[in-house]
Amino acid sequence: MPKLPDMLTIGEVVQRSGVPHTALRFYEERGLVASERTTGNQRRYPRAVLRRLAFIRTAQRVGLSLEEIRDALATLPDQRTPTKADWARLSQLWRAELDARIDALHRLRERLTGCIGCGCLSLKTCTLINLDDRLARFGPGAPLLKPVAEGGLPT
Repeated sequence: MPKLPDMLTIGEVVQRSGVPHTALRFYEERGLVASERTTGNQRRYPRAVLRRLAFIRTAQRVGLSLEEIRDALATLPDQRTPTKADWARLSQLWRAELDARIDALHRLRERLTGCIGCGCLSLKTCTLINLDDRLARFGPGAPLLKPVAEGGLPT
């Protein structure tokens, strides 16, 4: 396979990264990636954008928002491509958030199974989980699924 040039067209980036051109432009508008313009006003991306896109897609897969990803990438100097050390440092920052999400999903799975087991599918009228709407005092939403620090109930 021939060596990639230092600067890539949008088509080459799309082909190599699997990221649709619409997403690539969206990421650029949001400051996640950067391109240069040719004299003919065509976008050219540095080859390192491929690793940056892989970083973005991986962070999205673990549930991070584009805002969280952009903030993390902003800690890197001069739009530099994240390194393995960068990923290790940033993933440590996200660990508590990811642990909270995992905990919420586990609690959802356990409670969802219990609710479907009774067949009513209504927490508002369920006499097993929410007799007399006693959970209303914990506020709107699904208090059983909120982390305790956010006002949920201890599990």
